[in-house]
Order: sequence, then structure tokens, then C-alpha cells
Amino acid sequence: MILTDALLDRLRHVRLLAIDVDGVLTDGRLYFQADGIEIKAFHTQDGLGLQLLKRAGIEVALITGRDSTMVSQRAVALGIDHVHQSVKDKLTTLKALCERLNITLDQVAYCGDDLPDLAAIKHSGVGITVPNAPDYLHTHADWVTDRLGGHGAVREICDTLLETQGRWHTVMESYLEGKH
Repeated sequence: MILTDALLDRLRHVRLLAIDVDGVLTDGRLYFQADGIEIKAFHTQDGLGLQLLKRAGIEVALITGRDSTMVSQRAVALGIDHVHQSVKDKLTTLKALCERLNITLDQVAYCGDDLPDLAAIKHSGVGITVPNAPDYLHTHADWVTDRLGGHGAVREICDTLLETQGRWHTVMESYLEGKH
């Protein structure tokens, strides 16, 4: 998708990336072992992208309707402090988080992939969804990523935020110099 100048301008003001987990950070499939233990597959490039955002001073939050030990473990591994699980009303949770962080919804980019994400997508400064979301979510989002959920969509968002906010050059230089 080609990002318009107006959307790029709104991305420049983002101070929080909030994302759903199942279908965005994962491919949306749920795996259970015979003993009932849940397994999730996370894309490593998404993880690095989220860490790069945090290093650049952009807050990261996970807001998910399910409760999963795997999500808690992944958040700890990535250093994500804002983890909200078993959330039924994602917009209310997002508003409360904005209040705690002293930011407005206009400074939020939210990415989700299904109906429980719709209100957060519509009321955020930048509402994002993934190609594998239902078509009716596409019509309400400002941006549909090129990459699928669980297959680098979050990294696409992170890289775009860093580029738009003029921080990508610093990231690249740190890796080129081996000082990351």
C-alpha cells in the first residue's frame, strides 16, 4: 500500500504502537499440545522491530483478548512493559494507557486484525490492519500492511515509523558500526 502524505504526517506524531497479538504478532493460528499447553509462533524480525522502537523512545503495548503465558514470556524477552491480556474492550484499555503515558489517541498507531480491534483502529491516530484480516476491517483502517500478520507485518510498521520519524539512519549506522 502506498502511504499518503497525510498518513505519513500522522505517523510522524506516533508515540505509542499498540498491537493485538493473535493474527498480528502471530499468524492467528492457535496450537495446543496434547497436555493443553498453548504454543505460539512469533516472527523474530517483528521482535527486533519492537525493540528498535523502544530504543527510539516509542512506547510499545500488547493488547489481546486472550490470556497466554506465551505472550507474557515474549513480552518479557522483548522488554515490553505494557501488556494487557484478557481484554474485552480494547479501546477503553487503550484510552487508560494513553492517560498513564500522558499522550493522546492521536499519538497512537494501533494494529489489529478482527472485530474486537475495530474501535481501537477507528479511534487511534493511525489505524492499521493486516492483509489476512477480514475485508471489512480493511475499509476502516488507515493502512493495510503489505506483510501478513505473523509474517513480518509488525516489522513493516516499526520500520515505517522509524523511517517516517527520521530515526532509521541512526538505527542503520549503529548496526553498520557494530554498536547496537
